[in-house]
Amino acid sequence: MKTRDEAFSLLKQYTQSESLIKHALCVEAAMREAAIKNNEDVEKWGITGLIHDFDYEKYPEAPDHPLKGSEILKQEGYPDDIITAILGHATYTKTPRNTLMAKWLFALDELCGFIVAVALVRPDFLDSLEVKSVKKKLKDKAFARSVSREDIYKGAEELSINLDDLISFTIEALRKNKDKIGF
Repeated sequence: MKTRDEAFSLLKQYTQSESLIKHALCVEAAMREAAIKNNEDVEKWGITGLIHDFDYEKYPEAPDHPLKGSEILKQEGYPDDIITAILGHATYTKTPRNTLMAKWLFALDELCGFIVAVALVRPDFLDSLEVKSVKKKLKDKAFARSVSREDIYKGAEELSINLDDLISFTIEALRKNKDKIGF
């Protein structure tokens, strides 16, 4: 198993954008909290969240991302379950999300991005962010238009979690880790 430092080094090797690095840190933090919630391997889940988009800046076109990244991860010796979860976070790969880790990565990826977008337009960022504010912005198709609302809804459905509960969980995970993320 690779270490978190090795995974972060891989991320930095392929990603220069500060916003993409922060997104990776957000998904890592949320995945770590999800692992704790589900009594799973916190390091493995965190690393999966950290590197899920490591190849995006170099290979932004579908299906290159995450297919080219998965080949790099294989060469680097990452375990199959991490690679499969990362492939599954992109619906167009048609990779089934058969593990809890894969389902959580899919559910948290777009949602983390959306919650951060909502928080960035608030004066106190995450401090007083509530579920209702996130849900209101979800209805505004012009806001953070690149975020797939369909993936957010489908992620909650695949986890059999009420969307409000998933949003609340994710807000709390990001709030708890905002210093580590760099916000």
